[in-house]
Formats: sequence, C-alpha cells, structure tokens
Amino acid sequence: MQEKEQKPTEQQTRVAMIGIVVSEPASVERLNGLLHDYSRYIIGRMGLPYRERGMNLISIMMDGPQEQISALSGKIGMLPGVSSKVIYSRQ
Repeated sequence: MQEKEQKPTEQQTRVAMIGIVVSEPASVERLNGLLHDYSRYIIGRMGLPYRERGMNLISIMMDGPQEQISALSGKIGMLPGVSSKVIYSRQ
C-alpha cells in the first residue's frame, strides 16, 4: 500500500522568486521541462524576450518547501547558457 503524498502546510513552505536569464536557446526545452516537473509549487511566471541582447528573462514565483525551490534553482543553473538566482520571502 502506497502512502499518500501530503501537501505541505503553509507553515512548511516558503514564498520565493527565481530570476532566470537564458542566453542559450537550445536550453529552453529542458528549462520548460523542469518548470513542468515543479509546476505544483509555481504560482506565477513571466517571461520577456530581450532581442537586442539575444536573451530571455524569466521570473518564477513559487510557494513550496525550501528544498524543492533550491533543487529547481540548482537544476536550472546547471543548464548550458542559463543562470538563476532565488529570492526568499522573510516569512
């Protein structure tokens, strides 16, 4: 019998924003796959192409366990031509 995965309570989660800079178009498909994998924690997303510089700027708003947010940011940062940084809320 499998245990049911419990959704974390508000007190167990953190609100955070991940800032992403994509300068390698070949990494976009893998980035979107990662975002899909963590979609249960994503509460909003905004992306802007910056054509003059040949890059895309993306912000991801999340509410989830800090470990999951950090894991996603780390995986994103390992993609070629992609960098990310996390900002956590104080609460």
